[in-house]
Amino acid sequence: MTATVEGSERVTSGVPIAIRNVTKTFGEDSPRPFQALKEINIDIQPGEFISIVGPSGCGKSTLMLMVAGLLNLSSGEIGVGDKKVSKPITDVGIAFQDHLLLDFRTALENVTLQAEIRGLPKKKIEERARELFDQLRLTHAINKYPRQLSGGMRQRVSLVRTLVHDPSVILMDEPFGALDALTRLQVRMDLEALWLRRRPTVLFITHSVEEAVGLSDRIYVMSPSPGEVVDEIKVDLPRPRPIVLGDAPEFATYVDRIYGHFERMGVLHGIDVPKAAQKHA
Repeated sequence: MTATVEGSERVTSGVPIAIRNVTKTFGEDSPRPFQALKEINIDIQPGEFISIVGPSGCGKSTLMLMVAGLLNLSSGEIGVGDKKVSKPITDVGIAFQDHLLLDFRTALENVTLQAEIRGLPKKKIEERARELFDQLRLTHAINKYPRQLSGGMRQRVSLVRTLVHDPSVILMDEPFGALDALTRLQVRMDLEALWLRRRPTVLFITHSVEEAVGLSDRIYVMSPSPGEVVDEIKVDLPRPRPIVLGDAPEFATYVDRIYGHFERMGVLHGIDVPKAAQKHA
């Protein structure tokens, strides 16, 4: 599979992900088991950018951890590439809401920790790291410690660490949740630009409907707990996506469709104003 970026052809580095009839129940042997996920069926093509949106507690993060092999399934099957997931997978980059950088290591040392843990060629990883730092306009931060960096810079360093070993699959759980609005917008654009260069397969967990539309090829909308897929939305917007997405009528259509689901499910609701208060408004 190939992808075109700025007129040039790029080889997709991603692999397919198949999620078949997956369920998760916590405390199955306890008197009060909790069903987190109903049967989930999702097919992700190589190099796709897929987002999952849903209310808190719907099982989005649980699903991501199961794809990574970090949490056992209750039933069903997950395949990544040509392998069934039965243990933690190695060809994956994971990014969480917290940057999880080590305070006593510089930005570059935090990133090259990947080489040390995975037994990868240190020189090759460092070269790739410096390339990513340059692409994210972070060259000046290479030898600084996390405490010397802003929140946005720390999150971009975390993004470099996620991508430095060129994984075929990237799993992201609310990676921009702690950032302010402008920084979040910039990191969103940085992520899209980096993804377009190599096209790994991305599973992106977010509460932000606008962010999901801004980044995704397809979006899966989930219901409140126990989570199940209630809609699959193909996002047909040109790439790279514009900075201000709200100006595009198509963008509003996608956003309204997702929020409509949340209203029907009772996740969002209006404010009941007493009649007496309405008279004085």
